[in-house]
Amino acid sequence: MRLEELLDIIEEKRVSGPKDIEVKGLAYNSKEVQAGNAFFCIKGLVTDGHLFAGDAVERGASVIFVERDLDVEVPEGIARVKVPDTRLALALCAARFYGEPSKKLRLIGVTGTNGKTTTGFLVENIFKKAGMTTGLIGTVENHIGDIVEPVKRTTPESLDLQAFLRRMVDAGVEVAVMEVSSHALELHRASGCAFEVVVFTNLTQDHLDFHLSLEEYFGAKKRLFEGEEFGVQRTAVINYDDAFGRRLLHETSQPTRSYGLDEKADVSAVGVEVTSTGNRFEILFGEESMPLSTKLQGRFNVYNCLGVVAALAGRGEDLEASVSALESFSGVPGRMSRVDEGQPFTVIVDYAHTAASLEKVLNTIRPLTAGRVIVVFGSAGDRDHEKRPAMGAV
Repeated sequence: MRLEELLDIIEEKRVSGPKDIEVKGLAYNSKEVQAGNAFFCIKGLVTDGHLFAGDAVERGASVIFVERDLDVEVPEGIARVKVPDTRLALALCAARFYGEPSKKLRLIGVTGTNGKTTTGFLVENIFKKAGMTTGLIGTVENHIGDIVEPVKRTTPESLDLQAFLRRMVDAGVEVAVMEVSSHALELHRASGCAFEVVVFTNLTQDHLDFHLSLEEYFGAKKRLFEGEEFGVQRTAVINYDDAFGRRLLHETSQPTRSYGLDEKADVSAVGVEVTSTGNRFEILFGEESMPLSTKLQGRFNVYNCLGVVAALAGRGEDLEASVSALESFSGVPGRMSRVDEGQPFTVIVDYAHTAASLEKVLNTIRPLTAGRVIVVFGSAGDRDHEKRPAMGAV
């Protein structure tokens, strides 16, 4: 691809050196640079890519994207592009380089503190049951059709993400679901993705080591519902019962659809029964109503199911078929998963990693036994110390 074609997508830039060169690939790690690559100097949490520009040039980079002046001389014949944000430039250029794959399939994004993974798996299952080829990008695993691949982070770096979406398109994927983390939104990993639908599940304290305040955390999530870097228009599906969700409903400029147990929500539920074997309730959407009996446990999974129905309702998906697919779904690995080896007690594994999610899980588990509930939990990594005492208090 010619450098001019990449630069087309970036509004604010200053170019030094030749523009009529062929870009054979993109890289943000100098060790992975090959001859003819464009190298993006990205500021990380630990180091700064600008320090490795010289190494990238030695390995054959023909273009260097920077935010500031470099400490090394760039030889003649090598282009230097100065931009306000190299992370955003990488995301937009990666989308262009791989032929904007998100526009060639139906892409649904899910963000929120809790419920992203289950919501993603549920949406994928509905489309699979409808006979479509699906893709999934999430916390547990990534899918291209029936191929399952391991995950390094919830939302991959933008270059890796666009390459993965390209593979989906080449494999015939028709619809894909992606978990979009707050880190990904803040660091522009998902920029350049054109979403058809974006879902907001909820927001509780998490990642405050990175975002510093709950308001900043919400601001990162909100980007998915307002920035043009995610498509010109997308349906915003928002949890009405969440305080931040109600705020988002008023602040987003996108067309919205709300869900929740509150009767004011566009998609709601009545007659909710939460049992040890699953949930039963009736879904209400406009003039339509449909009973649902799901194997998923806990009141929080009522919200997950409602969010999925709200995301698909009115978009050509049959409500009855969607409900049938929800009822057939047995669960997500590591989300209220039972371990049954014939032992005389119940073992459940869950990903609960915030005070709010841990409380919901324990409230669901408590009625399952008249005996003790023994909890083993931790806080992995040297991150977000503030949520640890809150989890302990729960």
